[in-house]
Amino acid sequence: MKGRKRHILVDTQGFLLKVLVHSAAIHDRDGGQMLLEKGIAQQFPQLRHLWVDLGYRGRFVQWVKQTLQWTVTVSKHWWQGISKVWVAPGQEPPTYPAGFQVLRWRWIVERTFAWLNLQRRLSKDYELLPQTSETWMYLSMSRLMLRRLAKLRS
Repeated sequence: MKGRKRHILVDTQGFLLKVLVHSAAIHDRDGGQMLLEKGIAQQFPQLRHLWVDLGYRGRFVQWVKQTLQWTVTVSKHWWQGISKVWVAPGQEPPTYPAGFQVLRWRWIVERTFAWLNLQRRLSKDYELLPQTSETWMYLSMSRLMLRRLAKLRS
């Protein structure tokens, strides 16, 4: 399979903490585990909770709880995973909302990806090595943070 996946760990403000870029043939839960394996608890000792999307549920959540002793919340819509609903006689079944629905906490990561994709070098996968893509992501976030700090000073 061609392509790459980007896994990012961000704080609640959307600032990049850690990045992993790898082949698209690796599942999200395995990539998330690879992102968190290398000394993450020592790098960020204040971290205690993760918000993840549906691609990381199951084995990844159990691994985080057992290995890192962190809590994990899987962000999902209330209707995901529900195929049938019991309703009392004469009562209307719930309706599923149409169109795009914002997921709590997930929009922070999506916004960070949007910030990074504004950089021409990251808008497509131009790099030969995944490590080069990771480096460009760190550089882009550093540039974004420096520009914001410069605005505060002037």
